[in-house]
Amino acid sequence: MSDLSLDIANFHWVTQILDTMDSGLIVLDREYKVCVWNSFMQSYSGVLSQDILGESLFDHFDELPKTWLETKLKTSAELETRSFSSWENRPYLFKFNNFSPVSNSSNLMYQDIVITPLHSLSGSISHIAIQVNDVSETARNRIHLRETNQYLSEISRKDGLTGLFNRAFWEQSLKEEFSRLSLIDRTSSLVIFDIDHFKKVNDTYGHHSGDEVIRHTASLLRKTARSSDVCGRFGGEEFTVLLPNTNQEQAFNFAERLRTLIEKECVTVESKPIYFSVSIGVCEYKRSFENHTQWIKCADAALYIAKENGRNCTRIYDQD
Repeated sequence: MSDLSLDIANFHWVTQILDTMDSGLIVLDREYKVCVWNSFMQSYSGVLSQDILGESLFDHFDELPKTWLETKLKTSAELETRSFSSWENRPYLFKFNNFSPVSNSSNLMYQDIVITPLHSLSGSISHIAIQVNDVSETARNRIHLRETNQYLSEISRKDGLTGLFNRAFWEQSLKEEFSRLSLIDRTSSLVIFDIDHFKKVNDTYGHHSGDEVIRHTASLLRKTARSSDVCGRFGGEEFTVLLPNTNQEQAFNFAERLRTLIEKECVTVESKPIYFSVSIGVCEYKRSFENHTQWIKCADAALYIAKENGRNCTRIYDQD
């Protein structure tokens, strides 16, 4: 058999191998003209090899990130080293449809990309290979796991009835803020309040109505609070708010805005209007506090005074 026959046979074998690859393979010359376009690329792109060979890749795929890809190709050729792009950094290079029966609401193929510079017989980089790997299943599983973990983390720190932070997470946040305040020169304030005569609401209108009152109170608290404030349900009908970078006068103003807003609101359950109010205690951080628990106790003492003074009012903690 002649050398030419062997070369043709070898090329035929190579072509078959390329076409049976379970990933896309493109070979470009230095002007980004397509020299190899395997069956994977034909199947997913809908572009036949005879229609793209010898043509510029960018002329056929307008959606390609041209600047990004050109930079990757040039860098790989100049450094004579392989480069990679993960789906986590760029979900896909080619906008291919995903035909997996389990798509998890994703119709696009997630792709890992490998770019390899190819040496000519003279030793120079004459071509660049791009390998397109379908990693949709791995990507979907990882995204699902990430979303599940995020959801579990979210529900582990939220109160089920109100959506506010639960006591454990809120108190941990307070403990961390207490530690920071002992190291830096700034102040924060703590607000504790509860719904006046809540037992009467439950006894008169039922526990379902009481839950609606608690939910509505939480909603009004979220509307009043800043994004930096840490709002929580301390238990039952009692709520807490940590106000960073806030002195007691500012905290008092916040508390009064909230109290006035709640006083004007009405919760309607089964056509029955329910009016209610809250009593509020405010306490600014003091360096004399030994721990965050003492801070809570002082704010709670101010709340007790508010109740003793007729309820539906705000009182600031006074050491005297």
